[in-house]
Amino acid sequence: MLTAASLPETIPVFPLPGALLLPRARLPLHIFEPRYLQMIEDCMKTSARLIGMVQPRSGGVSGAGEGKLNQIGCAGRLTAFSETEDGRYMITLSGVSRFRLISEVNGFCPYRKFSVNWSDFSQDLGAADSDPRLDRAGFMALLKRYFCEEDLQTDWDSLGQAEDELLINSLSMLCPFGPEDKQALLEAPSLSIRRETLVTLMEFALHGGSDEDMM
Repeated sequence: MLTAASLPETIPVFPLPGALLLPRARLPLHIFEPRYLQMIEDCMKTSARLIGMVQPRSGGVSGAGEGKLNQIGCAGRLTAFSETEDGRYMITLSGVSRFRLISEVNGFCPYRKFSVNWSDFSQDLGAADSDPRLDRAGFMALLKRYFCEEDLQTDWDSLGQAEDELLINSLSMLCPFGPEDKQALLEAPSLSIRRETLVTLMEFALHGGSDEDMM
């Protein structure tokens, strides 16, 4: 288990719009671009095996690559890896902690690396969070309306039995919100505020709003 003292000062980052990773959650990724194949290979040679997931800023880049990034991301430890016959990688990142970008590290590797600061997010390394103000019945009723509107499917029995953090974080990662909305969910300072943000986004979608209207 990683501790605050063992977190590296520099990590590779993967800028991917709409891909949200949260502490103690898991994010499967399909890697095929050559520079990120190299990133995975280099990551596996390190003891921490961390990769930082970061949202590109609006107007920065249209896909993973160069451009302006949001200052807060979340690092995941590479915990599962497989290779396809044509050389692609299927990986899973297990969320460890959020971080704040400090400065980009220039070098000869084909992907981006940054110096990062972890100190604002020490709570991410602790035990799973809970949401004492969660009205589970009301939340699940709203969720069913939202899933029906968006034509989404899920295992409702498993979802209803999930612990607070697993429920809220999984939905934050999986629901089809825009990159700015995903960033707001990532930056929420507590599980309760993340749930309130999630509720606002679902209600907004149900009322026919758009990202442009919210912005």
